[in-house]
Amino acid sequence: MDRTGMPVKRIAVALAALVALAACTSGSGRNGEHTTGSAAPPKPGNVQLPPRNTGFDYQIGGAYPPPARVRIVARDRSADPARGLYNICYVNAFQAQPDARNDWPADLLLRDKAGKVVMDGEWDEALLDISTPAKRERIAARINQWVDDCAAKGYDAVEPDNYDSYTRSRGLLTADDAMSFVKLLSAHAHARGLAVAQKNAVELAGFKSRTGLDFAVAEECGAYDECGAYAEAFDDRVVVIEYTDSGLEKARSGFGDRLSIVRRDVQVSTPGDAGYVRE
Repeated sequence: MDRTGMPVKRIAVALAALVALAACTSGSGRNGEHTTGSAAPPKPGNVQLPPRNTGFDYQIGGAYPPPARVRIVARDRSADPARGLYNICYVNAFQAQPDARNDWPADLLLRDKAGKVVMDGEWDEALLDISTPAKRERIAARINQWVDDCAAKGYDAVEPDNYDSYTRSRGLLTADDAMSFVKLLSAHAHARGLAVAQKNAVELAGFKSRTGLDFAVAEECGAYDECGAYAEAFDDRVVVIEYTDSGLEKARSGFGDRLSIVRRDVQVSTPGDAGYVRE
């Protein structure tokens, strides 16, 4: 859940990723992986895409009855979907949540040269090591069990979070690693009848034909002037979460008639909590 950061840093990360991708797509990648002319991801079969420009609620911090006029709801994979609505199943696919870190084999947690686990310090989450094809396959096998659970519960789509974990990896992971991994998840989800969201990482939106991603879940694209890039890449099938009043105003003034936009509190809390915000 990458919800903060300075605009200059985000721009620098995007530029660095694009430079790295330009190099990767012209030859062999890490560990001899050839990236040019790789097989296209399987096209989605009977998946349903989210409606455009409609009421949306982001409930990954806890499920509650959706407000009136909401047609799209995102909830954590542990929750049941909301009856009669378009439901997105949140899965933390690129990092291990604090209470689940010990559930992962030690060699699948990303480690620095000293052997220390690389952390997303803001959320106290360990990054998963998607640096090699073998590790990506092993991690995907675990994540795809959660995707299967989402499908069994009746969700319409899955939201693999922390697609941008490579930007917090101290250079140990690349954008190419992230795209290769999410392609595994999207192929599996499509086979289960689920659409797949690109979560953040605006610099990778133009590569959806490679990754197989169907729509976008964009945090703070209004605040960082990124909504247009998502809208273009995903034909306005974008759900937006803003965490500030100014971000909400910018998103709605520029894209309020095109995208599905909501203002939430950073902890995505539930009604009755002191910090609950939803607009």
